[in-house]
Amino acid sequence: MSPILDPQLKRALADRIRYYNELGIYDFYRRDFYRRETTVQIQPEERDPLPRAKTAVVLPTQELVELSPPASVLSDPALGLRAIREDIGDCTRCRLAKQGRKQIVFGVGNPRAELMFIGEAPGADEDQQGEPFVGRAGQLLNNMIKAMGLQREDVYIANIIKCRPPGNRTPERDECETCSPFLMRQIATIRPKAIVALGAVAAKTLLAINAPMTELRGKWYDFRGTKLAVTYHPAFLLRDPRQKKEAWKDLQMVMKDLGLVAPPRSPE
Repeated sequence: MSPILDPQLKRALADRIRYYNELGIYDFYRRDFYRRETTVQIQPEERDPLPRAKTAVVLPTQELVELSPPASVLSDPALGLRAIREDIGDCTRCRLAKQGRKQIVFGVGNPRAELMFIGEAPGADEDQQGEPFVGRAGQLLNNMIKAMGLQREDVYIANIIKCRPPGNRTPERDECETCSPFLMRQIATIRPKAIVALGAVAAKTLLAINAPMTELRGKWYDFRGTKLAVTYHPAFLLRDPRQKKEAWKDLQMVMKDLGLVAPPRSPE
């Protein structure tokens, strides 16, 4: 006979399952109630046309928990994004809240964008203005978007984490894990046709694949039903302009899939 769960435990389980859903994890298996939970990595099938990272989670429960509808069911994605921002509030969920950040950098752009860019973390300019990619790297990203035949206002831009790490250091794993569920909700709300991960941190966090950029680039991945491509972060391109040609190849792959045509070059 299955044990009866009290309402408080049911709510806790519902929150845990919702958290995994926001991370893109939907496969759950039952087992004995009092055993520890574990995670099992499931390798993609060879016939899968796109590289795919899947995780199955074993939860210590024998009852199904009813979940509230995800943000993606909202008819107005702008309202959905607003609700996510309200849920974040003046976030203190990780150490970054006490390490000098000025404000939350949520995201910016078209709530119905077909193309979404996801970077690593806000920098000093972003932390000051409250908008992602507004510094030198942001100017380069704007130029990359224009080269694709789009404007900044046509796409949506966000980061893996929403607070600036001190000294612009690389985000820690637990910081990404704490913040990324909100990003997953943004993606589910916008429902873009394609995502471009900018840099290794964004790519590895989204895909859960530990590989060098040279191996991650040049192919499409399936990310929760959305195509995802990987290219260099604009800040890296500022440090090594020789890689701009390689980044342009990545963007051309995205353009081809979305049916975008580069605007004609202005005469010199």
